[in-house]
Amino acid sequence: MKLTTLGFDADDTLWENERFFKLTEERFTELLIDFAEPDHLSERLLAAERRNLKIYGFGIKGFTLSMVETAIEVTDERVPAHVIEKILSAGREMHAHPVETLPYVRETLEQLAPDYRMVLITKGDLFDQERKLAASGLGELFDAIEIVSDKMAETYSRIFSETGTDPQHAIMVGNSLKSDIIPAIEAGSWGVYIPHDLTWAFEHADEPTEAKKFRRLGHVGEVPALLREIF
Repeated sequence: MKLTTLGFDADDTLWENERFFKLTEERFTELLIDFAEPDHLSERLLAAERRNLKIYGFGIKGFTLSMVETAIEVTDERVPAHVIEKILSAGREMHAHPVETLPYVRETLEQLAPDYRMVLITKGDLFDQERKLAASGLGELFDAIEIVSDKMAETYSRIFSETGTDPQHAIMVGNSLKSDIIPAIEAGSWGVYIPHDLTWAFEHADEPTEAKKFRRLGHVGEVPALLREIF
């Protein structure tokens, strides 16, 4: 079988992302230390994020609004205005943070781009994802950019059918088992899992180790060798 299309996730696959969420959450915890224990606060924040996904979607805006909502809840609506202002400021700072590409990313994409149809598939806030892609300088290495509200099997079926030949001739590379790997395999594609040190709790899932089209790598730089091995 000839491979025609390579799909790549963006956040925590091509560049750092979750690290900035964790740092902001630490600041959030410090702001509310007089009202809730850190572990309890993290649980309440995650619960708020889960509730709000259908309303705000993935990304910084939803995260910031979930922090505000959680602050109101844990303080019984007594959160000081200056704390809300600092939470909003932290969200703005996340939007302005420089993009830090991960090791081996640029050279690997440059090596693969001449031989395959390259597709960036990422979910989250449209404005922020476009900002990060522009700041990364990687946009020119992709033939198509897909910013979606969520990633499911039908998402990959549509994208790989529209941008390549079909899902069976495509590989999806990413750090999230739940969003990048499992649904891509369900669509008929290969799923190449590259773990990141930090992964949002919502994205946790068991590795589909019994799936014939599942592979796990240590970093993006190992993708070309894997392709030579499989194809």
